Amino acid sequence: MDPRTNPFSPGAGVRPAQLAGREGLIETCEIAMDRVLGGLHATDIIMTGLRGVGKTVLLNHLATLAKAHGIEVVKFEVPDARGGHLIPAMVIALGAVLKRLDRLKRAGAGLRLAAAALQNFAAVFRVKYEGFSLGAEPARGAADSGDLETDLPELLMPVARAAGHRQSAIVLMIDEVQYLTREELSALARACHEAAQQGVPFLFIGAGLPQIAALTGEAKSYAERLFLYPEIGALAPDAACQALRAPARAQGADFTDEALERILAETECYPYFLQTWGKFAWDTAERSPITADDIAAAGPAIIAHLDQNFFRVRFDRCTGLEQQYLRAMSELGPGPHRTGDIAAALATTSQRLAPVRRSLISSGMIHAPRYGETGFTVPLFDGFMKRMLPALEPYKPKRRSGK
Repeated sequence: MDPRTNPFSPGAGVRPAQLAGREGLIETCEIAMDRVLGGLHATDIIMTGLRGVGKTVLLNHLATLAKAHGIEVVKFEVPDARGGHLIPAMVIALGAVLKRLDRLKRAGAGLRLAAAALQNFAAVFRVKYEGFSLGAEPARGAADSGDLETDLPELLMPVARAAGHRQSAIVLMIDEVQYLTREELSALARACHEAAQQGVPFLFIGAGLPQIAALTGEAKSYAERLFLYPEIGALAPDAACQALRAPARAQGADFTDEALERILAETECYPYFLQTWGKFAWDTAERSPITADDIAAAGPAIIAHLDQNFFRVRFDRCTGLEQQYLRAMSELGPGPHRTGDIAAALATTSQRLAPVRRSLISSGMIHAPRYGETGFTVPLFDGFMKRMLPALEPYKPKRRSGK
């Protein structure tokens, strides 16, 4: 079939032709946006889920909807767990928002206060920021203490009020929230709490791996009451079929029922894998409808593509001991697994493996769904680990020098 008309597009954050199975969550977020625009309280939202379930796609879609509602969007991704990303990202993004508000000529004194707070914030945290001319004099005591938990709310509140003066609101969207440091998470939770208490037009919508609910709770005890944590998982079978069949039919093609059943079994209905199998099946098939034989023929190329371009990049970031740990998890199946069982598979103890487990959680390779349990953050990773490391080797700690 013609690859020029292939409607399937696997990629990081790339919106599929059919955004199926997420209508309820999208409506929840749209309602929250409408509430803050109307001067009403809306609970902040952090979407949680494994890799490849479409969190980034949803966040991008929600950003588009927010802008269509006339809302000012502050959006960025935290690239890793090294820390120090929140402050410069905020300065850059909020500076762009204030410039847009300035062009509208409706924010007046409120905008000048927001601009002064941003100048203070950038200066005290030593972030390069040229600012722009609003006649804004630095306001003493506004976002300039050097304590992030104090200054972030004092920065966001005047910006949200300035947006409110022009019948708009601020929606802060952060992807990969789990990579924020504990200090950054605490400051973010404090800002969300104060925004709710002061009734400013502000909403936070984040996305992160499953451990983010526990991390926010550790950062701020009231976080469990501050945020909604909708879980984004695999699609229901009907939605998965829709995600495949609707784009194909829009191009005058279709799948047989047997082909759909085969893809759903191979992908376990995870959106990224549905897009990948759909793309390769389309390119492999000679004609419509795409059959189960076409799916079988495309299978080896699909597995090789996923191994090289989706799984391998994560595997290569891990140390030898971390790879051993992941291989032991795969020996036990998809998971999640008890940490003691993982240790037993490596012929060692949980205590000896604790540093390796912590490192893997920090890097986002695994998560702890419940106390004493460990699960992959990447679906179908157990099969990949068995392909990469066919044999499970016992744990061998590094010897100390001189021993």
